[in-house]
Amino acid sequence: MSGMTYRQLGDSGLTVSAVGLGCNNIGRRLDKDATRELVDAALDAGITLFDTADIYGTEPGGSEDLLGQALVGRRESIVLATKFGKSMRGTVLPEHEARGSRRYIRAAIEHSLRRLRTDYIDLYQIHEPDPRTPIEETLDALDELVREGKVRYIGSSQFAAWQIVDADWAARTAGKARFISAQDQYSLLDRGIEAEVVPACEHVGIGLLPFFPLSNGLLTGKYHRGKPAPSGTRLARAEFADVLETANWTAIERMRAFADERGLSMLDVAIAGLAAQPCVASVIAGAMNPEQVRANVQAGAWEPTAADLVEIDEIAAG
Repeated sequence: MSGMTYRQLGDSGLTVSAVGLGCNNIGRRLDKDATRELVDAALDAGITLFDTADIYGTEPGGSEDLLGQALVGRRESIVLATKFGKSMRGTVLPEHEARGSRRYIRAAIEHSLRRLRTDYIDLYQIHEPDPRTPIEETLDALDELVREGKVRYIGSSQFAAWQIVDADWAARTAGKARFISAQDQYSLLDRGIEAEVVPACEHVGIGLLPFFPLSNGLLTGKYHRGKPAPSGTRLARAEFADVLETANWTAIERMRAFADERGLSMLDVAIAGLAAQPCVASVIAGAMNPEQVRANVQAGAWEPTAADLVEIDEIAAG
């Protein structure tokens, strides 16, 4: 029996699981069979939010394609989220096109729908701001997709606070569909968005979907100051050598002690502690196998007290 809890995304009617599945490994480090095993485990654990993007995969569209295959026959069981707006290496439209434009959005959605083997996307997110296109044009194009039934809800990713508020004002004054979510890098170690983005989301009623909630794995409990990364782990790869070198080990060690005192794992604190922050609707956690999926979901079951959250804030600030 799943112990998953469910929440509304922002002030919308869309309900999502408190822990979501980030699908960036699908099509890059996971093949068709491994993807199906991952999806099976996620569904069994009560996960409903599956978050991918058109750029994910060794080749553009790889994650969407494999995820779509794994979801055949059970599409209605999930909230399917994908993103557009980063370089697809010319596979949607030529690279010189503005990726927030009506022309680009109309092309991108058709590619995603085909790869995902569905006729609608639950949450369609612009992956990053497009400085070349007025936000009014982007919102107008997305509103058309909502009215046509190809998209249910829309969201943004990596917008500055002023861009979140600006987009919300533009949508409300024009009577268009508005962003209900903001997806940003956020963890108990990386809390930069709390200065402006979180207050902006609270102000306009947008739900946060944190990615990289484990801070590149530093909050999994696998890594220790002055010791090499365990073989086969993410940070054992050469491209992540600087992560260990520049890590805030004082905060990490204090977080480990905080978890030990309560009989928790660092994963419990990282996921449930983040899920308890203002505006957070679902913590998007990646996974490589069913065991990691189940561990992420189990970690989300801890309910920190107000005093716990104050202490976590103090650890992060110190």
